[in-house]
Amino acid sequence: MQTFSGINATSSQRSDSARPWMEHKVKSWPTFFEATLAGVKTHDVRRMTDRDYQVGDTLRLMEFDPEKRQYTGRELCVRITYITSAKLPCALSEACLHPDYCILSITKC
Repeated sequence: MQTFSGINATSSQRSDSARPWMEHKVKSWPTFFEATLAGVKTHDVRRMTDRDYQVGDTLRLMEFDPEKRQYTGRELCVRITYITSAKLPCALSEACLHPDYCILSITKC
């Protein structure tokens, strides 16, 4: 088991030969941004077909107002601590999680 800053990551999620950690810049709507900032939202559901999310990567959450269709200028850095997907399933993920999506467990940087 590999440890990342006190967070355990199984070898199926991160191998020693994996690529270097990356930062992914992603939109975050105000309601979700605020909940993450407050520390009550510790997960994020994302499409995984357009990005190579890995444990240890960071997300640069960029607050985006969908009504005004513009960024607010606020940003928040979170680190991926665990990934649940069709590739890395939990007991129910195969039945309820679309194969193109994943659940990212996150913690503020």
